[in-house]
Amino acid sequence: MVKGFRDFLMRGNVVDLAVAVIIGAAFTAIVTALNEGVISQLIAAIGGVPDMTKESFKLGDTPIFYGKVITATINFVIVAAIVYFVVVMPMNKLQERFNKAAEEPKATITKDQELLIEIRDLLAKRG
Repeated sequence: MVKGFRDFLMRGNVVDLAVAVIIGAAFTAIVTALNEGVISQLIAAIGGVPDMTKESFKLGDTPIFYGKVITATINFVIVAAIVYFVVVMPMNKLQERFNKAAEEPKATITKDQELLIEIRDLLAKRG
């Protein structure tokens, strides 16, 4: 049982996933700072509200903080855009280049090779 668990942990994809989670957590801090320091300020310049997280309306006596949802949505869009433009697009371009290089041109048969194939086939029919 312990050996199986160790084998599971030593698989490459588990280690890759752990690294991705750690980098993702660190990246979240950068995106949050970008949102609070730049994007929220741009929204404040346009709409007059510098801190979206405190925006709310009351449902009875309970405040509903819709500003937090807007902030989280903006953070998500930023993360998705950065991941797409910085990671996905370059990786797709690299894969296209490697796939083109890996494709071998179709072999063309010369006249000599055609004759040799005919001779081989005739010999195979003989005996």
